[in-house]
Amino acid sequence: MQPVSQIEGRAIPLGRKNVDTDVIIPARWLKTVTREGLGKGAFENLRAEPGNLFDDPRFARAPILIAGDNFGCGSSREHAAWAMLDLGITCVIAPSFSDIFSSNAFKNGILTVVLPQDQVDRLLEVAQSEPIHVDLEHQTVTTPFQDRFEFAIDPFRKHCLIEGLDEVGLTLERDTAITDYETRHARDMPWLAHPTGVPA
Repeated sequence: MQPVSQIEGRAIPLGRKNVDTDVIIPARWLKTVTREGLGKGAFENLRAEPGNLFDDPRFARAPILIAGDNFGCGSSREHAAWAMLDLGITCVIAPSFSDIFSSNAFKNGILTVVLPQDQVDRLLEVAQSEPIHVDLEHQTVTTPFQDRFEFAIDPFRKHCLIEGLDEVGLTLERDTAITDYETRHARDMPWLAHPTGVPA
């Protein structure tokens, strides 16, 4: 997982409420066994609309998406996070998120920022023409117009995102302790380490 600390650039001012996972990545794209290429299917139905924001050159590879209430609702599908990452999105700002989407986003290195509706509205306005800066270390979202909005985040999630640690990475952080335990276990209870009584 790529570390997430400072995210700066154009933000897609979507603003829609109740964007569910089927909107983020339609079910027909779930047959794939790889994460690559899912960006082509991301927000497919919205991208079929004339003048859609996702194919607007101003927002090409924009790292931030600004959405409305209850973003990521609907069925649980990790493909939604994969598709957004493949599209270049590493941060979503909204007034609220589905718990399952928020968890899947975190586990894949996408920062979800919860801000009050009035602050989201301001960011939607700024995003029409200017970049936005998200600072995970200081937990702030700022704009070129001196707007400064603070957000809360679980300390464990913050640590994992900044360090780029997924579940495998967290386990590897404990590699020395795990090896020490296994060595002691084999020494103190050899009958468990070698149940036949004969070392391998």
